[in-house]
Amino acid sequence: MNTKQSRRHSTTANPVGITHDVGATHASPLHHRRSIRLKGYDYTRAGAYFVTICTKDRTCLFGDVADGVMRLNQMGHIVRQCWLAIPDHVPHVLLDKFVVMPNHVHGIIVIVSTDTVGATHASPPQHASPLQNDDTPARPRGPQRQSVGSIVGSFKSAATKRINEQRGTPGAPVWQRDYFEHIIRNDESLNRIREYILNNPLQWALDRENPLAQGAEPEDAWAS
Repeated sequence: MNTKQSRRHSTTANPVGITHDVGATHASPLHHRRSIRLKGYDYTRAGAYFVTICTKDRTCLFGDVADGVMRLNQMGHIVRQCWLAIPDHVPHVLLDKFVVMPNHVHGIIVIVSTDTVGATHASPPQHASPLQNDDTPARPRGPQRQSVGSIVGSFKSAATKRINEQRGTPGAPVWQRDYFEHIIRNDESLNRIREYILNNPLQWALDRENPLAQGAEPEDAWAS
């Protein structure tokens, strides 16, 4: 949202793998973005990935923003809990900053390698289910096992199941079919994206995902 991102955070002060929950107390635009999944890239590789996951039709399901603070409703808390549970089900995956917004989730997923301690290259997830589209029948093919797509798919499936149980709408879609992801290649990019996530609720009025936005942030504002 803020095109002039602060870079005060460092990987020393905020090491990758520490969960920073912006929306606990109380994008990014997928439909405007080109696909950035790189042909031939191995998304099981160790590294940090910035992901944005939007609700179907940009419906605001997870709460609202008041005075720059995200206030989660019951469904928003379900989404937060499912996000925080990712490392419980996916070996060698850590979470960095994230935020649950009214109609999308921003987060940094870190796939770590155990090469430095003499083990083989480690990647997630042994228990993650293949990515399923919430509004279409299951397909025999999905993202590569142990990939970012598989992690996101498992999260979406878990959150959808619990939300539909809570609101009594079995089988109803919650999420858009696809999601946005960006490979974080250096500390400078990591710190910009962390600050972007932190400022997301403050910039909701300009958010391209906000159906009532009063303006429009630049595309890929997090990269500025």
